[in-house]
Amino acid sequence: MRERLEARRLLMEKMSMRSKVEKEDAKNQEERLSMEVRSLLVAGTALSVARKRLQESNRLLAGEKGYGHLQKLQKMLRMRQQFMISQVSFLYPVKILVGPKQEQELESFPSGNRSGNSAASKPVNPGSLTILGLHLTILPFTKMSLFTDKKEVQRSATALGYIAHVVSLIASYLEVPLRYPLRLGGSHTYINDYAPSIEPTSDLSSNIALSTNTKPAEFPLFLEGQDATRAAYAVFLLNKDIEQLLNYIGVKSLGPRHVLANLKELLRTIQSPEYIDT
Repeated sequence: MRERLEARRLLMEKMSMRSKVEKEDAKNQEERLSMEVRSLLVAGTALSVARKRLQESNRLLAGEKGYGHLQKLQKMLRMRQQFMISQVSFLYPVKILVGPKQEQELESFPSGNRSGNSAASKPVNPGSLTILGLHLTILPFTKMSLFTDKKEVQRSATALGYIAHVVSLIASYLEVPLRYPLRLGGSHTYINDYAPSIEPTSDLSSNIALSTNTKPAEFPLFLEGQDATRAAYAVFLLNKDIEQLLNYIGVKSLGPRHVLANLKELLRTIQSPEYIDT
């Protein structure tokens, strides 16, 4: 009986110890649950505040000074840009010479939709386009010789000065910083290229320092007293600026040799009703 009583006492002690451990575990779990409940209450309060702010923001966006007002301001800005650029187009008209031989070219001038699908139409012959009555002849820039017509060279330089002025005005109205800035000077206009013209070396840090301190290279948009290769490269950079503006309004370029055609497409697209509605 004593042995049984001792065994029963030991069993009761073990059960008491286990009960104490389980009681401690239950107390710890209760504390953790209470902390989680408090954090849930705080999160619920924050969520309620955020929901109220979201509702208030939605109400403001749907109001008179919300998203609709922003769309109206954007439309007014585009209308203002369109008006100012139409004045530029009036000052520097880019026209197609219409005649018996150019009539087909006039009809096949690309419509220039905003998706950039201009491959379906035949590009205009660059010789049929004029700006303020002047042709832009690229041939002297590639094949300059003693027999080249000096007046034709002067007319092309003047036309390039007009184009550069138009591009500069449009870029300022659209607030687009040109990749190749222009230094306007009429028929003696220059275009800048900030790309470093240094040979790569093994020292990367020196290359970075040189590229940051390199002054822009100026290229003439005229041939008088200039190297023909540098002048041809200047025309190429000018067309790149026009392509930049075309890409900005979502229109595909007609190619690197269509300076006036790209400019005409730029002016036509900006003056179209689709420009305001987008």
